[in-house]
Amino acid sequence: MAEDSFNAPLAEAGRESIHRLIASNRVEGTSVYDRKGDKLGGIEYFMVDKITGQADYAVMSFGGLFGIGGKHYPIPWDMLDYDPDKGGYVVDLDKDKLDKGPSFEAGDEPAFDRQYDQKVYDYYGVIYTW
Repeated sequence: MAEDSFNAPLAEAGRESIHRLIASNRVEGTSVYDRKGDKLGGIEYFMVDKITGQADYAVMSFGGLFGIGGKHYPIPWDMLDYDPDKGGYVVDLDKDKLDKGPSFEAGDEPAFDRQYDQKVYDYYGVIYTW
């Protein structure tokens, strides 16, 4: 039996995997890049709708020093495109736009309710369907 890509290093998993699904612990820590190829940050975790099972947000870490003191930025999941060559996600954002976007400190998560969703989606110009 061939070795599954689950045991491959994180950056290699996207390139070698024949599977369309990925485990949540493989998404956490994945780098996020702008379209120029500059690293913006990494995915800390993602938020999943309990009813539909769909991922709504990737919560990115950005800023800080050595991963300490950075803020968390919810990015609508639909903005992320996986790039197998980078082993990470690419978004149509730059650091300035991201830095000015909705954010929160670790441990001080907002109420991820429809009002907050609308604020995030409106900021990034993503159409919401609820």
